[in-house]
Amino acid sequence: MALVNRLASSVASPRLRPTSSPAQPRICSLRYTPSSSPPPSSSPFTEKHSPERYRRDGWLYSDSLCQAPLPSSSSSSSGSDPDSLRRDDIALQLPELKNLLRVLKDKRERSCRCGGQKCVPGNVYLVGTGPGDPELLTLKAVRVIKGADLLLYDRLVSNDVLDLVGPAARLLYVGKTAGYHSRTQEEIHELLLNFAETGATVVRLKGGDPLVFGRGGEEMDFLQQQGIQVQVIPGITAASGIAAELGVPLTHRGVANSVRFLTGHSRKGGTDPLFVAENAADPDSTLVVYMGLSTLPSLAQKLMHHGLPPSTPAAAVERGTTPQQRVVFAELKDLADKISAEKLVSPTLIVIGKVVALSPFYSESFEDASMLVEAK
Repeated sequence: MALVNRLASSVASPRLRPTSSPAQPRICSLRYTPSSSPPPSSSPFTEKHSPERYRRDGWLYSDSLCQAPLPSSSSSSSGSDPDSLRRDDIALQLPELKNLLRVLKDKRERSCRCGGQKCVPGNVYLVGTGPGDPELLTLKAVRVIKGADLLLYDRLVSNDVLDLVGPAARLLYVGKTAGYHSRTQEEIHELLLNFAETGATVVRLKGGDPLVFGRGGEEMDFLQQQGIQVQVIPGITAASGIAAELGVPLTHRGVANSVRFLTGHSRKGGTDPLFVAENAADPDSTLVVYMGLSTLPSLAQKLMHHGLPPSTPAAAVERGTTPQQRVVFAELKDLADKISAEKLVSPTLIVIGKVVALSPFYSESFEDASMLVEAK
């Protein structure tokens, strides 16, 4: 109960959507359809049914083509800064967290008394949901999601995946985005532990793969040290899913003999992630950058400084494998400028390497750009 005590004191199939076509309308929201009827409940455990999740994570664009902004949430009325939003969320969720923990604990104790067996902790599953397309889920992931008592889900877990959750299960949003963490990583650890100790089947849903830039290793290590059994169900990481969507082979005989996954930002107080550029500037390798929008201009310069040709093919893919997917193709020297011009937003994956030119869409994107120039 350490967490509760501490708190008290404080899809349709995707389609390639290159951004080079001027006829493409800007996407205004992520699967949000306005409705005259209120959400089924204001409970934080039913957030998948409301626009709160999208407003919180900045999924709604501010654009003349878009619908009017949604009214501000009552939970954020006391302040608009991230810390205030987070405190309000915690205050709202605390009563339900306490109540749910009590219900699960009572249920477990009754079951143990009636069955005469020793009460044991529940299981925790770290489940990868892939890059966005729900049809890329594994069969094992679907089975575990449907059988969970409680699910803690991240920002990149789509509504289509959440629709698989059983009707009796509870959902708790623990997502993170730049400048706003609904929960700290330590609080997530304590949540997983508290609920597992009641005997519940707890599922931690993560976009992509839990052990590829998903902090799954930290959660697994913490829980195992507390005596909780943890099972990892892998997901298709963004690099594999998005590369397949574009028709880009991450490795290809005679073109790329290796692939490297790189995070575009460091943990707080950590080392600058761009220090690896000297070793990553390999023309015979494929470089995939996660969470790299803000550091790409510097990274590109460092890669070229260390010998990667400025003409190296590259791609940036926003919300890959979802219906909202947008793609920018460019040579490495131009990629950052094109991303800025097209206003790509997170989550965006960046792929750099000669294999990008093998995509059937790569040459088409340059042909489209050439035709636009000629038309002018």
